[in-house]
Amino acid sequence: MSNESYANHIVDNARSTERLTTLELAEGVFSDFLELHGDRKFGEDAAIVGGIAKLNGKPVTIIGTQKGKDLKENIHRNFGSPNPEGYRKSIRLMKQAERFNRPVVTFINTSGAYCDIDSEDRGIGEAIAESLLVMSQLRVPILSIFIGEGGSGGALALGMGNKVWMLENTMYSVLSPEGFASILWKDSSRSKEAAEIMKLTPPDLLDLTVVDKVISETRRKVRLTKPELMNRIREEIEAALEEMMAWTPDQVVQQRQERFRKF
Repeated sequence: MSNESYANHIVDNARSTERLTTLELAEGVFSDFLELHGDRKFGEDAAIVGGIAKLNGKPVTIIGTQKGKDLKENIHRNFGSPNPEGYRKSIRLMKQAERFNRPVVTFINTSGAYCDIDSEDRGIGEAIAESLLVMSQLRVPILSIFIGEGGSGGALALGMGNKVWMLENTMYSVLSPEGFASILWKDSSRSKEAAEIMKLTPPDLLDLTVVDKVISETRRKVRLTKPELMNRIREEIEAALEEMMAWTPDQVVQQRQERFRKF
């Protein structure tokens, strides 16, 4: 498979409606998931879900972007593109996690933050910036996992983890291939060419040290079932959280800041 065809294969898979969602992972990887709502400032945003769950009997805070499986659900979830209140909800949950010494796991699947006039009026840029500031200083471990599409600041706003992982068929980029092609060539139809140039695949990003681990979605070239994949994800998360919860709060902050200062 050529680089171009591989990159576009990844883009197609990352955007599939059949991918695991944050809610499926919250309920399938963890136990006793309790979803929490609202940013305590404006309202609820269904494009970001979050709450408290348990992993091996230990409390964990889960936050993630949520896409739908069909058109009706995608409209309700705003196609996984958060408004400012979504990021402010996630900030509230992260600060709560710090208060009760719970590690944070974020799941990311978004083409980017929602950028209509209302979202701009309510401060989408400031909300993303505040999320990054809070994550940079949070004194509990953060594990960020890309489970589908990762686009622009909307993805980065939940992606500033001590460890950043991707599933095998996911993407992470500064913007969509269509947007890249529109800006560079004034022609969005060249998105397939753009995808290859952008280095948005997990192997590319692993080589660039943007991510630390790629979780395989296959075994001996056979695609894992959803329960099998969730078991694999659970094992990886358990090991990572056990390692990071042994760090002191100062070590947690220092490691995260050093990781991102390298770029």
